[in-house]
Amino acid sequence: MPVQRAVTEAELAAHLHGICFKTGPPQRIGVEIEYLVHDARNPRCPLPRERVRSAMTALRALPLRSLLTFEPGGQLELSSLPAASLTECVTAVSADLALVRTALRAMDLSLAGHGHNPWHPPHRILDEPRYDAMEAYFDRWGQAGRSMMCGTASVQVCLDAGYEEPGPLGHGRRWRLAHLLGAVLAAAFANSPTSEGCPTGYRSTRQAIWTQLDPARTLAPADGPDPRAAWAAYALDAPVMCLRAADGPWDAPEGLSFREWTRTKAPRAPTAEDFDYHVTTLFPPVRPRGHLELRMIDAQPGDGWIVPLAVTAALFDDPEAAETAYRAVKPLAETAGDRPAPRNPLWRRAARNGLTDPELAAAATVCFAAARAALPRLGAGPDVLAAVEEFIERYVAQGRCPADDLLDAAYAAPEYAPTPTESPAARRAADAQEAALAAEYARTVERIPGKDSQ
Repeated sequence: MPVQRAVTEAELAAHLHGICFKTGPPQRIGVEIEYLVHDARNPRCPLPRERVRSAMTALRALPLRSLLTFEPGGQLELSSLPAASLTECVTAVSADLALVRTALRAMDLSLAGHGHNPWHPPHRILDEPRYDAMEAYFDRWGQAGRSMMCGTASVQVCLDAGYEEPGPLGHGRRWRLAHLLGAVLAAAFANSPTSEGCPTGYRSTRQAIWTQLDPARTLAPADGPDPRAAWAAYALDAPVMCLRAADGPWDAPEGLSFREWTRTKAPRAPTAEDFDYHVTTLFPPVRPRGHLELRMIDAQPGDGWIVPLAVTAALFDDPEAAETAYRAVKPLAETAGDRPAPRNPLWRRAARNGLTDPELAAAATVCFAAARAALPRLGAGPDVLAAVEEFIERYVAQGRCPADDLLDAAYAAPEYAPTPTESPAARRAADAQEAALAAEYARTVERIPGKDSQ
């Protein structure tokens, strides 16, 4: 690694303050879609590591416009280039996805859109220093880290931060909207109700897993009038996950925040490059990277990723829809309370109940209707409009989410007599986890380095 100048705490705060929210007219949109890779004939059959790695090598040779990457468990991810319109984004990613599917079909492999692997326990495919350090770091909080790394998949929508000035498209309003609407999106698109073949008591097991990880890097930053200052404090106070090294492991001293690292300069002085890398190891539900990255949506089956992309874009980038959505979700702040997402009651109810929750269902009804009305103004084509309309009719209007289809199938099996909403085992497990999480929140929040500065 090239030698770089050590930086001060003030320099890092100013650096992040300047780049985390790049304001201006909302003009660009992007999406990151993840899938589980499985045997085309038998998805329940675990794939040997060598077969997955062979597929990775073949796929990397494809002429894709999107960035192709793989998560530690072999999950495939396509990240679009910033697009000038919803139609451009959908067209480009759909073309790349078609190439990927064709190549996988030749290898007798297929893609599955689930927020959490419904068949297998977590199994790491990639051996890299970053993932070695990440696994060791998250193991301090139990097995949830391995499940997140190796068994989860999502649809991440990326939107411009918005105008500097206040208003429906202002960056402050969009930041607040993202954290309230995020619970509605998590509920509406929940698609991970099982693990290793069994219902978990959550419609989004993926979202429940995020509540069990290190709160200092997975909770939302403190709410306040200045999102930039809140994010800069959050990043500096978060523990360092890994110290990159040319040789040897990347493990970091336990409990060392980046703020403390800049002050002590031990075990070596940090650089601006170290800080930029550190920010990539922070996983709040909404991550500002110049643009806003919304990270709360479960992976969707087939081409279902188009619906959350279209709905989210409409609710953020169309002024009328943005205002309607904000008014619809603003009362949810009372339910959320003072705890940050995703550990507050609103987000937990979204993960557990989906749109069977009346408050979330009511907000979703208003928001999806506003999005549908706005999409023609964004130039959405007939295929996108039809997909959104079908989703509204099949799920939102019925108080359901994709997870409910999977639960219907699971409980139709002979070994399950109860209905999906009344499974005693699933409900007891979820109740116990809710109580444990509430107790753990009170303990862990006191251990977050620099929490008072947030």
